Amino acid sequence: MNYDLLRGLHILAVIAWMAGMMYLPRLFAYHAEAAVGSEMDATFQTMERKLYRIIMNPAMIVAFLLGCLLIWVRSGEGADWSFLHTPWMVAKLAGVVFMIWFHHFLGRARKAYAEGRNTRTRRFWLMLNELPFVAAIVMVIAVTTEFHF
Repeated sequence: MNYDLLRGLHILAVIAWMAGMMYLPRLFAYHAEAAVGSEMDATFQTMERKLYRIIMNPAMIVAFLLGCLLIWVRSGEGADWSFLHTPWMVAKLAGVVFMIWFHHFLGRARKAYAEGRNTRTRRFWLMLNELPFVAAIVMVIAVTTEFHF
């Protein structure tokens, strides 16, 4: 299996996932100012649902599966898993756990908006939309440098 091809496809899937993870909180920020039941409320709900289901969910699944495949190939097809305990890989995996949690947090928030029960402010969502990028910085630096500066 071509490791570089897998890595490139993984990066593309992560880019799509990250785009959604940064855009959905921005939509929530605008949505927070729309009156429940209004035309704008319905429009935001449609945009949020499509972003989450059509872009974010498939991108997360593909990124996760390709990431698992990369781990398998890097391990020598199951021969040596010791690199999983290195600091850079622990940081990467912790970032993945955070991203999956954040993805599901956004999914619950989307459902709350759809049910008219959002309690979060525009400011909350504007501040929160920076978190995926901060996590991405840590993960990219960890993987590209393996913490060897």
